[in-house]
Amino acid sequence: MSVHTDRYENAVARYFEAWNAAEPEELRKAVAAAWAEDGSYTDPLADVAGHEQIAAVIAAAHEQFPGFVFRPGGAVDGHHDTARFSWELVAEDGSAPVAGFDVVTVGEDGRIRTVLGFLDRVPTGA
Repeated sequence: MSVHTDRYENAVARYFEAWNAAEPEELRKAVAAAWAEDGSYTDPLADVAGHEQIAAVIAAAHEQFPGFVFRPGGAVDGHHDTARFSWELVAEDGSAPVAGFDVVTVGEDGRIRTVLGFLDRVPTGA
């Protein structure tokens, strides 16, 4: 059981590293470490595949929410090749205007193959 739990937690930890990477080169490396080559990311605002497009979505989020940090909202829960977890986008003042829930599938190599994201809380007027 713990081997699988570590697998999910490690994949999700790399996912958060990618979302929190601010510099272009750091972001490129973090996305490559987190996602499979043909990995995808889908949420209500985006539907992309491949490292370049995924990095572009993350960079756009940083432009829209400068200074914010993406952090887990609790434990990672997983079975088979699938894990789920909640997250918040936290501002420098500690507020978290954006929160959501993601479901990921993890490949044999431990990298993410797919992300299905859901937004639970978004700022009004955004």
